[in-house]
Amino acid sequence: MIILLHSSKTMKRPKPATEPSVPQLLPQTCELQTYLETLSRADLAKSMQISGELAARTHAVISEWSDEPSHQTLAIDSFVGDIYSGLQAQTLTTADRGYAQKTLRILSGLYGILRPLDGVMPYRLEMGYRLPDEPYENLYKFWGRSIAETLPTHGLILNLSAVEYTKTITPFVNTDRIIAPRFLTVSPKTGEPAFVTVHAKVARGAFARWVIKNRIEQVDELVGFNDIGYRYDKKLSTTSEPAFVAEKFGGIGLSIRLKGNNL
Repeated sequence: MIILLHSSKTMKRPKPATEPSVPQLLPQTCELQTYLETLSRADLAKSMQISGELAARTHAVISEWSDEPSHQTLAIDSFVGDIYSGLQAQTLTTADRGYAQKTLRILSGLYGILRPLDGVMPYRLEMGYRLPDEPYENLYKFWGRSIAETLPTHGLILNLSAVEYTKTITPFVNTDRIIAPRFLTVSPKTGEPAFVTVHAKVARGAFARWVIKNRIEQVDELVGFNDIGYRYDKKLSTTSEPAFVAEKFGGIGLSIRLKGNNL
């Protein structure tokens, strides 16, 4: 089973990694990075729809980027956000990380796809951004089939990623392979399960963590997820979209607010 997450806009810089693995699509990453270096702060602000201040910081990050191994940190430790709060990568054992290296994939605008122990540097490039020039104007077109082609040709794909990123995968794989869980929280106002964005993001990370920790391999095992208050709800589920409902969300306090070096 392959687990799909996606990168976050916010990153941190943990200590450099010792012998990180090399991203599978690094040549394309370097090509894209070389193009990004030609863009002005104004170009970045317009393309990414960000403030001038944030564009200046993003421009500096682009200027500092390197593929030198000595500058790299591990992907699994570098992303910050609600999904990664749920994943709690810092508490995974060495054995868990080894298993995750085989099963977990992180979809990325700059790197295409990452394994947890791949070396990365901070960047800001969401898959949905529209850059000024071809062939980089449309990142879906730029990456084409290359991201999907890194995945096994058979077996389940547990999709815990955002639609913006999974669009790089879904046109190129059999949809029968994809399982996309839904996470709902009972509303205190209506008493009915409802989608709450921040809850669902934390739950996706927690679900990935649970699969890794328990070495889940079969689709029928997925219904056993019961972390941070969630339980499988058969009535709301389909084969491809199992639903998990939290009577009371148990992930409060997991989110991290990074101080310094925020992008």
